Amino acid sequence: MNSLEDKTLNLVSVRMLERTCALSAIPAPTFAEGARAEVVRQWWLDEGLQEVSVDSVGNVIGKIRSGSIEGSPALVVCAHTDTVFGKDIKHGLRREGDLLIGPGVGDDTIAVVALCELDRLLTTQMNHDVWIAATVAEEGLGNLAGVRHLLASPPAPVGSLIALEGNYLGRVNLVGVGSRRWRVTLQGPGGHSWEENDHPSAVEEAARMSTRLVEGTREVAGGLPGKATINIGLITGGESINARAQNCTFDVDLRADSQVALLALVGRAQELLIPQDARVTCILTDIGDRPSGSTSEAHSLVVAALTASKLHGVEPALTAASTDANAAYALDIPAVTLGVTFGGSTHTEMEWIDMTSVPLGMRILVETIEAYDKMEW
Repeated sequence: MNSLEDKTLNLVSVRMLERTCALSAIPAPTFAEGARAEVVRQWWLDEGLQEVSVDSVGNVIGKIRSGSIEGSPALVVCAHTDTVFGKDIKHGLRREGDLLIGPGVGDDTIAVVALCELDRLLTTQMNHDVWIAATVAEEGLGNLAGVRHLLASPPAPVGSLIALEGNYLGRVNLVGVGSRRWRVTLQGPGGHSWEENDHPSAVEEAARMSTRLVEGTREVAGGLPGKATINIGLITGGESINARAQNCTFDVDLRADSQVALLALVGRAQELLIPQDARVTCILTDIGDRPSGSTSEAHSLVVAALTASKLHGVEPALTAASTDANAAYALDIPAVTLGVTFGGSTHTEMEWIDMTSVPLGMRILVETIEAYDKMEW
């Protein structure tokens, strides 16, 4: 890129940071992204993007390039509008030196803002259609509902997908970490802590079951290919300090970077979710299901991303994570997850991005898209 284009990137960076501050002030917890999505939709309309729409689940979709190869599959570039922060959290950003700090700044507000800028920075003529999408329900129990709907009812046949996570610069994420999430509900007869001390307690049963589950699945995970994990992230229950608990609930998160490992982990966990006391019942409720998958390191999309990064002095790490790209893997659609800034402290109120890295991140992203567009699909 020449010096004029450098100036263009710097101007784009200034606009992106201004918009990131504006958008970050609007709460967007999962399943409540509407206000933020409406701002994005209006930006895209004001800037004359083609075929801007909001689909039935709340994704904002727009077309930024029409490809010259008629009937060729499209590239979709997406970023999620939801964050992990509820409306009770104080939203907004602050600057400290080169850092921009605040809830959701890197995950994923800066990436949503980056989508529209691609229209300014991509070359005029492309071989393939390029669509952008600000998706919903990527975080937590959203279960990738937005991107799943997008790929099930796309505006055009999809040939590949790039998911943007704002603070992933320096990573080429080509493995989707799959997960199964359950809510385990234990119910027993209850009773007085002294008078019916021989009655089972749902809380005590949950504690025993949790220990068996963690120890048993970790033993299995150690013999599986790749990485597999278990986490019990939330436990609630009981009625009072002097009552044998009638109810207790805990949430289980099983993860693996291959579908084979994930299924093995799930199978073992199901064997362990049996109460030791027959007077306690166990109800298992599915609350999340994300498929594992990957794109080969030799695939042209990955090659384009690696080449563009290295060309500009960034030696990218090949990583695994759970992102919108997981939904593409489930449909055998090649996908990677890329970033536009360096950042950290993700999912905390101290989340940050390095503002000076925005021009570099956008340059690498644009060059990845342009190089991949010219490759064999």
